[in-house]
Amino acid sequence: MNIYFDNAASTPIDPEVLEAMVECLRQSSGNPSSIHTHGREARVLIERARKQVAKLMGTSPSEIFFTSGGTEADNTVLLSACLNLHRSHIITSAIEHHAVLHTAQYLEKRHGIPVHYVHLLEDGSVDLDSLEDLLKKYPNAIVSLMEANNEIGNLLDVSVAGTLARSHGALFHSDTVQTVGHKKHDLKNTPVDFIVASAHKFHGPKGVGFLYMNAEHPLPPLLHGGSQERNVRGGTENVAGIVGLAIALEKAITNLERDRAHITLLKQTLHRGLQETLGDILCNGTSGDPEKSLYTILSVGMPPSEDNELLLFNLDIEKISVSAGSACTSGTNIGSHVLQAIGAPENRGHLRFSFSRMNTLEEVQQAIQTMNQIFSQQ
Repeated sequence: MNIYFDNAASTPIDPEVLEAMVECLRQSSGNPSSIHTHGREARVLIERARKQVAKLMGTSPSEIFFTSGGTEADNTVLLSACLNLHRSHIITSAIEHHAVLHTAQYLEKRHGIPVHYVHLLEDGSVDLDSLEDLLKKYPNAIVSLMEANNEIGNLLDVSVAGTLARSHGALFHSDTVQTVGHKKHDLKNTPVDFIVASAHKFHGPKGVGFLYMNAEHPLPPLLHGGSQERNVRGGTENVAGIVGLAIALEKAITNLERDRAHITLLKQTLHRGLQETLGDILCNGTSGDPEKSLYTILSVGMPPSEDNELLLFNLDIEKISVSAGSACTSGTNIGSHVLQAIGAPENRGHLRFSFSRMNTLEEVQQAIQTMNQIFSQQ
């Protein structure tokens, strides 16, 4: 059987979502910016989706802006906040997604905006005392800290971090790509100014996402050339993708508790099975703690072995797809910046298993058996 345990990189599209998108592509030929009937019909689909997303996220439709995904949204926030809203410092962490880290580094190198990194605790969690110290020194900052790490599953209490940022007059942005669709958000009652999402992380299509922008801190556009998305994001909207995003998010939130219980069982079963069969495994970050980590991610260091460099290759031969870290660096010779930042042992083969509602216990048992076979042959 083919087993897909790389859902933190991308989830399979839901058949119902795909069907709705195909119908949209067939029927909605107009440009949403056109004033004729075909254009108005496309505009109705977008605004209906916007209202649907806003309701699910606990906010107003006027604060939801559709983008091509999380990377574009992260770039929009950091670049616009620093270059247009004149935030003079960036506070972030060393384990953020590269969409944040590389943008921050660009702003520092090209525009002289200093980047300050919060201290991380031994398990990779953000040291909130360190965050507060940095905010006292650099209050005119934008803080960018992800809600759940995409490699090790560490969770941040966004309410606490956001309250700290606001108490010092800083803007607060959180990359929530891994949590949207996997937990409920109530943005009206959360001290956050910007969050981002990508549809393909919750069984929607690739190439579409959204940016939540608190109405108190409107951002100028990053992409120019059109007045779409209320002058925030130029470019003709991906109507079918937006329709698919809204349906995927609706299904994810509606079935959240059922899916969470199912996925949590898969994660715990794999964790326990690897411990029983291999013995010497190490959970990276907090991913082994169900109370402190995102339930969709298990990051583990395998027993030390000279053959660990072949782990991904051997699993792929056995038709099991996993990741050695973030998908954005897989296939390169660059090690995971997250594992380096938390001091993960270099003599272990590190694997990220990530799950979705489409995975089964049978797949987990097969993965345990396969891992046992690989290590018994070493």
